[in-house]
Amino acid sequence: MFKKIILILSLASLPSVTLAESVFVKYRGNLDLTTFQCEWVTRSSVVNRLCYDPKEQYAIVNLKGTYYHYCEIPSKTISDWREASSMGSFYNSRVKGNYDCRVFRVPSY
Repeated sequence: MFKKIILILSLASLPSVTLAESVFVKYRGNLDLTTFQCEWVTRSSVVNRLCYDPKEQYAIVNLKGTYYHYCEIPSKTISDWREASSMGSFYNSRVKGNYDCRVFRVPSY
């Protein structure tokens, strides 16, 4: 019992390690999300997760299990999207078809 307590205390004193998360983004490939501000979305049947890098104005969104990317998307659009009463409707009307990474600059990470 004493050995278990010592082990637990010694593990607790170790610095915490942050594990990098990488996701596969359609039309881009694997992407490390370290620099992104991500949130899981539970109130939408379309949008499952929204990640944003404000410095690069680059969004990664999980739509029904698949990650997509959007380039040069303003932070105001992201904040409006996060606050929208319907995140799926907002996506369809304000994001989809806009901020296309084939047209706008794709950041390199």
